This record gives sequence, structure tokens and C-alpha cells, in this order.
Amino acid sequence: MKSLIINIGDELLVGQTINSNAARMGTLMNMAGIPVEKTLVVRDRKEDILSALEEGMRYDVVLITGGLGPTKDDITKKTFADFFGVNLVMNHEVLDDVKRYFARRGRTLTELNRMQAMVPEGCKIIRNPNGTAPGMWMEKNNTIFISMPGVPYEMLYMMDNTVIPELQKIHEIKTLSKILHRTLVTVGIGESLLAEKISGWEESAAKKGFSLAYLPQPGMVRLRLSHYQATECHINEAEQLINELKPLIREWYLGEEMFGNPPLTVQKALFDICKEKNISIGFAESCTGGHMSSLITSIPGSSEIFRGSVVSYSNTSKIRLLGVRPQTLEEHGAVSEACVLEMLHGLLKELGCDYGIAVSGIAGPSGGTPEKPVGTVWLAFGSTSSPQTKLLQLGDNRERNIHLASIYALNELRKLILST
Repeated sequence: MKSLIINIGDELLVGQTINSNAARMGTLMNMAGIPVEKTLVVRDRKEDILSALEEGMRYDVVLITGGLGPTKDDITKKTFADFFGVNLVMNHEVLDDVKRYFARRGRTLTELNRMQAMVPEGCKIIRNPNGTAPGMWMEKNNTIFISMPGVPYEMLYMMDNTVIPELQKIHEIKTLSKILHRTLVTVGIGESLLAEKISGWEESAAKKGFSLAYLPQPGMVRLRLSHYQATECHINEAEQLINELKPLIREWYLGEEMFGNPPLTVQKALFDICKEKNISIGFAESCTGGHMSSLITSIPGSSEIFRGSVVSYSNTSKIRLLGVRPQTLEEHGAVSEACVLEMLHGLLKELGCDYGIAVSGIAGPSGGTPEKPVGTVWLAFGSTSSPQTKLLQLGDNRERNIHLASIYALNELRKLILST
């Protein structure tokens, strides 16, 4: 089986709304063993929607979101009915759902709301307890068309509770194979260099029918090993290939990301190892301006290991809050190994944490010198007894430099704690 996703909405094309639905639907479909071969984003215009639906006839399953609201610009339902050559009819089961929805909220049911219960004649209804627009399941020439609301939590409820279970039943009848994904995450190595280091391994994987995708983002590269017609034999081969890959990327390896789970991040990996070892940490941030703290505190339960931070952006705050010596700043400058070592020492003393990170750099776009260009960042990390330092030479983009410095700093501390 192969599938197509159609996301409808002008707001997606003009950039007012990020198309998160496509990513979520693609993940769920792959987990169900039904690959998504294409995603279309189209305007709220009848001819565009009809053209997309016609293209859908080349697929086994077409998932559609958007355009099911009660206002005049929501035309998907009427267009959907026209595509199948049927009329819209009142569905009293849906109407009862809509009435209950408004009654629970103490709101008046308008005629526009009532019209939400009009659906294409002959369609299979997908109940929507989180909203007023039902999902609609119809078939044409052996292609399944499923139209759902564009509101993410409404769509996800339908996908989880109806669409995926029903499609899996059909899929299991048609095939005994499934989609296999294994994803390893690396930090601190670029995509091209990584490709060079594992080129031989990649060729070996290809000969066994596996494909490898490089998924880069700032500071990280995900390696996704895939097989789209996997049997039990391929599952065992994938495990062997993963075991062969890990030694090749050991220096940069963060961990394996389970497909369908939240993305594996450096901050989550650091949190896990600190919690496992009962270690407390804290940060002294200059050029990152609290970004490291934001990353670690985005994790539920981070208060178990995170003691706090000092955002010592100015030289004065470095002196007053962290005990950096004025002489150090005069002789070496704020962006120096000597300065971050004193920042780290002051942080550990003030917060009483086991390990810490201190970072100071030139994020840009101005402030650089020939000796210390924009993107120069010094890190100090570790404990009072074992402080370590590292010099980073990043780029000239301020936002990217702040994020990369934070990611690299968190990862250096993670690796240090792992080694102890």
C-alpha cells in the first residue's frame, strides 16, 4: 500500500501556519507500515482541491486535512462530495454530536454549526468528540479517501482511534512485510564528514536492501536506516548493521531515537545520565544568554538535577556574581579560557552543584576582532576537581551560534559525566 497526504489551506502556503499535520501523519502512517510517497499542500480553491483528489487516484490511501470548518472559506466538504458525484445530506448522528458539543460548553448552536452535520451521501463517518467537524471516509476505484479536520488534536484523535486501526487491518491482509526504521543520532560532526567516515558501511547496507538518510540540523545529524519491505530476516540484519555502525561513530554518538517517540535531544540525554548518577548541574552563561537553561528546563522533572544558572552577560556581572577577577578580564578578555574557568569555579561555589558549564563568546554579528572573530566561543565544564575547556570556532549567524554553543556545551558535559 502507498499513500498520499493532502493538506488544504491558504494559511499553510502563505506561511501563517506551519504544516505540522504532514509530519505527524507521516510518522503515524510509517509506524503503521504504510509509506507516504507524497505530500501536497493546496489552496482553499475548488479546482486545486479537485486536482489533488484526482492525483490521489494513483494511491491506495489519501489522507486529507483542512477546510472543514463552518465558514464560507471552508469548501473541502462540498468539493469532496462533488468529486464523488453525490449530494450533501444531514447526518443525525453527527448532528447529535454537535448539539452535545455546544451544550457541554454552554454555547448557542447556530445554523452554521448545524450545517457541520451535512456530509457526503454514502460516506463512513469518523466521530469527532473534540470538535464539530466529522471525519469522512469514502472509496473510489479501490482508493480510500479520508478527510479530517485541520485542527491537529482533532485530526490526531481520529488517526489514533479510527484511521490507523482500520488501515492496519486492510494492510495486514495485503502484505506480510512492514516498514523498518532505525535512527541513530550524532552530535558535533557535519553531514559530509560523517558520510565520508561511514561510506563503506553505507555501501554494505545498500547491498542488503537498506537505504540510509542523513537528516541534519544545527549541531546534529540523524542517520535513519530504512527498509520498506522488511521481514524478520531484515530486522535481524538491521540489528547487525547498527552494531557495526556504532563503533564508527562512537566519538559523536548520542543514542538511538525510537521512531514515533519524541526526538532524542542532547539536553534529554544529559538529564537522563545526571538523574541516573544522581548528579546536580548548573550553568554560567554569557553569550548564550540563558539558552542552555531554557533547553534543560524544557524537560519535565529537570528540577531534580538542575540547580540554576547565572546569566553573566556583562563583565560587571561576571565579577560580582561569579568572582571573575578584574585582572583576568583586563589581561585575557571575557572571551578566553581563563575567564570561563573562573566563571565555572564561581558557579560551582555559589550553587553548590556537582558539575557545571561556563560559556563566553562572540555571538555576532558584530564584536569580532582578527584575533577573536565572530563565532569564537570558549567553554569550561566539569567539577571543581576536574575542569576542562574547549574552544569553538562557529559561524557568523548570531542565532545559530547561540544554539550551537549551547548544544555543544551540553554534549561536552554529558560525555565527561559518562566517562567518570
